[in-house]
Amino acid sequence: MPFSGPIVVGHDGSDFADHAFRWALKLAQRAHMPVTVVRAWTMRTAPRPKTQEFGYVPPASDYAEAVRERLEESTRAAMAEFPDVDVTLKVERGQPATVVVEASRDAALLVVGPRGLGGFKGLMLGSVSEHAVGAASCPVVVVRDAGDPAQAEPEA
Repeated sequence: MPFSGPIVVGHDGSDFADHAFRWALKLAQRAHMPVTVVRAWTMRTAPRPKTQEFGYVPPASDYAEAVRERLEESTRAAMAEFPDVDVTLKVERGQPATVVVEASRDAALLVVGPRGLGGFKGLMLGSVSEHAVGAASCPVVVVRDAGDPAQAEPEA
């Protein structure tokens, strides 16, 4: 099956996102495809930029740079395991569900974890993953792992 476009991974810094990213890197290595990692941010979720001081609110570009630095830190180890995979990191200001779906427009595949940093632990899918499955412009893979509460055995 021919693919055009990269494998896009939504990454919020959670363990679920790390697992999904490693899964995407393995696929990309075998398929000789590039990977684009996307992290959404808002002024509420962005880390404090280095330029922030009492009485001074830095420009949005400083917040975007702080988000990018965090994304670089959280993906560095996985990228080192797959040095031959071409990886592009993108930070986009906006709501995560919207940003991930927008990134899927030119993608061959969208990869997300089952849930992110927030929400309720017992849900089968987080809101971003659920939205991506229903609205993405390409096929979507939700990568689960043993730490996913939805994978737990039901109590007797």
